[in-house]
Amino acid sequence: MSRVSITGVTKSFGRQQVLKGVDLDVPDGSLTAVLGPSGCGKTTLLRIVAGFVRADRGTVTLGDRVVEDGRTAVAPERRGVGYVPQEGALFPHLDVAANILYGLPRAQRSAARLGELLELAELPAELAKRSPHELSGGQQQRVALARALAPSPRVILLDEPFSSLDAALRVSAGRAVSRVLRHAGATGLLVTHDQGEALSLADQVAVMRAGDFVQVDAPARLYEHPVDAETATFVGGASILPATVRDGVASTTLGEIAVAAPDGPANVMVRPEQVLLQTAGHGVAAVVEDISFFGAQVVVGLALTDGTRVTARGPSSSTPAVGDAVGLVVEGAVVAFGEPSPGPGESA
Repeated sequence: MSRVSITGVTKSFGRQQVLKGVDLDVPDGSLTAVLGPSGCGKTTLLRIVAGFVRADRGTVTLGDRVVEDGRTAVAPERRGVGYVPQEGALFPHLDVAANILYGLPRAQRSAARLGELLELAELPAELAKRSPHELSGGQQQRVALARALAPSPRVILLDEPFSSLDAALRVSAGRAVSRVLRHAGATGLLVTHDQGEALSLADQVAVMRAGDFVQVDAPARLYEHPVDAETATFVGGASILPATVRDGVASTTLGEIAVAAPDGPANVMVRPEQVLLQTAGHGVAAVVEDISFFGAQVVVGLALTDGTRVTARGPSSSTPAVGDAVGLVVEGAVVAFGEPSPGPGESA
């Protein structure tokens, strides 16, 4: 069993409390992404699981073995954990084969084991004699993963492993690493600040804010039902609008929208893909303020007549121009968060 259980873990550096009693359960054989902005404590948590940093209080359990309890800790090399740091951190003076086999006892450094690891990491055999600088960024990350998998660890920890790659390579490398982990049957804990990366790769996403988890959920559940407005805007972008709810309908500046919420004042979340652009005179009147082009899709910033700003996302084949008058219609139901904040709604 390679389940990871983190219970009540706290950590301070001097007077700064970095982790505030966090709890997290990573099921056996799954991949959990810890998602949060820089400085929220996610890398510190990963390093505590690895054994590089000691917790002040709390426990870390790998399988059925407690490796950290705030008083005593198992040494990192005895935890059965593989660690993939940012940018791979390959040894530049060693070739691919030597990098991959580096952590194994000499008796286990065989051509057969090297071949297994290259195949597992989806790397062609001819790369074995190359130096790290002769590889692409994605290949370097897979070599780092193969090195981490060499001792057959129960758990793989990944610390923003794709942060140095360009956007297209980040996607392909992420998918490859996800496949490798599943094929190896390893339990993975991935730290990232990239929302798309977390949602697309992980079985479970744990959103961290200021040293604690605000929501731990399946990716679809997290996106569709965030616990609060801050999480909603951080995960995927959203327009947060003040509303009055009555009989399952929210009255907003974007019109009346279905919502599952009790009657009364509320904030509601409208995802950009829910905002459909219409010709002027149909729906709620708005003016196009800015357009961001992303190939097949565009993100359109819009201003309503009362000053409220919202965002729409749709196909780039039918994009209005900046300054155009358009109409807006909201498709589907929205999510409510409780008491509204003052002033017009805003988009993030």
